[in-house]
Amino acid sequence: MNHYFTNNDKLKSEKRIINYEYNSYSFSFVSDNGVFSKDKIDYGSKLLIDTYLKNKKEIKNFLDVGCGYGFISIVLSKILKVPGVGIDINLRALELAQENQKLNKVSVSFKESNIYEKINDKYSLIITNPPIRAGKDIVLKILGEAKEYLTDDGEVWFVIRKDQGALSIKKELEKIYSLDIKEKSKGFLIFLAKKN
Repeated sequence: MNHYFTNNDKLKSEKRIINYEYNSYSFSFVSDNGVFSKDKIDYGSKLLIDTYLKNKKEIKNFLDVGCGYGFISIVLSKILKVPGVGIDINLRALELAQENQKLNKVSVSFKESNIYEKINDKYSLIITNPPIRAGKDIVLKILGEAKEYLTDDGEVWFVIRKDQGALSIKKELEKIYSLDIKEKSKGFLIFLAKKN
């Protein structure tokens, strides 16, 4: 079974367009086989964006970890009008993200990075819908190490389903962050983490 956090060169390409509306903003995303949520925008990602935008504060920049074809990065960049970076290890997803960046005319850049391997800057916001199927250790690494790449008053926003270990992950992260659950819907929990 090939997952969306791996690369599979043999996978047939079947591109499709997904449309998304947020208030007065309209977006189009090119998607394809071999990427997360290829046929529709994932509910958890939509809830994460929606909850963040209702609670947002002024930020200078953001980092989207596990950006896939660029949904979160592109929506945030267009609405907040701030530069962002999306990172992923799935090369097909990154190609789509670059295509979607041009399609939606936003100032966000995408690059290949295994978690924070190629990240040197600090960000006001790190946001992620982490790849649960990559395993709890990877998810905790993404969320725990985010702290090293935050500005002093930076925030980490993320979404996890309750039945996919949200509460045990919350328990681990409370050792290093002050954590709030900002929204619950259809089994998804939206978390805000700040440095202690």
